[in-house]
Amino acid sequence: MTTAVNDYPTPPSYARVLFGLNALLALFGVAMSFTLNISGYYVDKMDLEKPTILGNTVAGTDTPLERFLDWTTYFTILSNIVVLVVMALLFFRPQLFVRTDRVSAIWRAIRLDSLLMIIITGVVYNALLATGGKEGWDLVSNFVIHVANPILVPLVWLVAGPRGLIKQSTIYAALILPIGWAVYALIRGQFVGAYPYPFLDVSTNGWASVITFIVVIAIIAIILGYVLMGIDRVLRRVQRNSGDAA
Repeated sequence: MTTAVNDYPTPPSYARVLFGLNALLALFGVAMSFTLNISGYYVDKMDLEKPTILGNTVAGTDTPLERFLDWTTYFTILSNIVVLVVMALLFFRPQLFVRTDRVSAIWRAIRLDSLLMIIITGVVYNALLATGGKEGWDLVSNFVIHVANPILVPLVWLVAGPRGLIKQSTIYAALILPIGWAVYALIRGQFVGAYPYPFLDVSTNGWASVITFIVVIAIIAIILGYVLMGIDRVLRRVQRNSGDAA
């Protein structure tokens, strides 16, 4: 078996196909969610007297720009967009992840983000937020971004890698993006009077509760990062041994 730049094991021959399929699924989910949101599909399903992050205000006004800004506030959307970008790059430009400069370090962190963020999305949504009652394209979109991708992305990583991209520094660098999202959601929430998730609602829970929740999730992400790093090292060793045997 040949090895990639810097002795990173070369992904299996079918890896590119899996990256491409995963990118297409993520694109479908993101595009469908965006279309439903920007079209105003959700607006008439909400109580216009309550400020929400669906473009509604207390006065009941609504614009496509508000819907777009609200849509970008969801962690689910960010995590699926990260998956889309990473999978597309693994399909078209995998060399970005194995360079020796800062560019590679950034993309390795974002690659780990695609795993951590989509796994957390799936767990938090299905454990805390799922309420059912969806239908039509909303049901399809919800399934793709909250169930299908959170299952498929780690499975693709287990099967296709690429291996050897996770280091301790990568784990902590990967926290920058989700923490940045939390800051954005909290700041925007102060201006619009609404938050994407009930556990981020400062007006209801208070700052101490919200910050504690964010810290707990960050700790869970770090632990998960170390677990993924351990699994990656084992799989990398197995891949190398298989190559030597061949």
